[in-house]
Amino acid sequence: MMQLVECVPNFSEGRDQGVIQSIADAISCVNGVQLLHVDPNSDANRTVVTFVGESESVGEAAFQAISRAAELIDMRRHQGAHPRLGAADVCPFVPLAGVSLEKCVRLARRVGERVGRELAIPVYFYGAAADPNRRRLADIRRGEYEGLPEKLAAPEWRPDCGPAEFKPMTGATIIGSRNILIAFNVNLNTTDQARANEIALAVREKGPVKRDAVPADGGADGQIVR
Repeated sequence: MMQLVECVPNFSEGRDQGVIQSIADAISCVNGVQLLHVDPNSDANRTVVTFVGESESVGEAAFQAISRAAELIDMRRHQGAHPRLGAADVCPFVPLAGVSLEKCVRLARRVGERVGRELAIPVYFYGAAADPNRRRLADIRRGEYEGLPEKLAAPEWRPDCGPAEFKPMTGATIIGSRNILIAFNVNLNTTDQARANEIALAVREKGPVKRDAVPADGGADGQIVR
């Protein structure tokens, strides 16, 4: 049975087509990998890349892409709407066919160890590859690139691989394993940020907003439980 792993790395560059193409080329040149999609977003200043292949080939392509991003993206100049921690911001491995989530966990850890060792980039594991206290991507990203020096200095946020040192150009990289994720964008006919946040909370992985009690008058007041 064919073994197929998907990798969906996100890079903190969505405007410079030369940089984006160079990262895509670093992936495409690895034997056994098929590049499926390159999706740059100029507002977020971020590009999502999707490629598939057998485990070892996908791991090699991911490392080469992270290495290329470390060479070409300078986080000191990065501005964009999307939260981010580094040049190669997040790199998940997803089991598609004939591969278990556990095997993708091992792959994520091997790639993370190599990134930390050979590129000297701080690496945090997330999702199924992480310590239970660090599974959530949002928790690891909290404070973003600008807060990374303080995070790295905190004992509880020592990176899983690589040096606990702030690298101004590259930032840190988050690597993990997860099952298939569905992501989509919605255009809202409003500028009310609170409404947008409530919609996001209703559909995100943690589930919808719940209230712990309904007031006697039937109103919508009450403590919100996330």
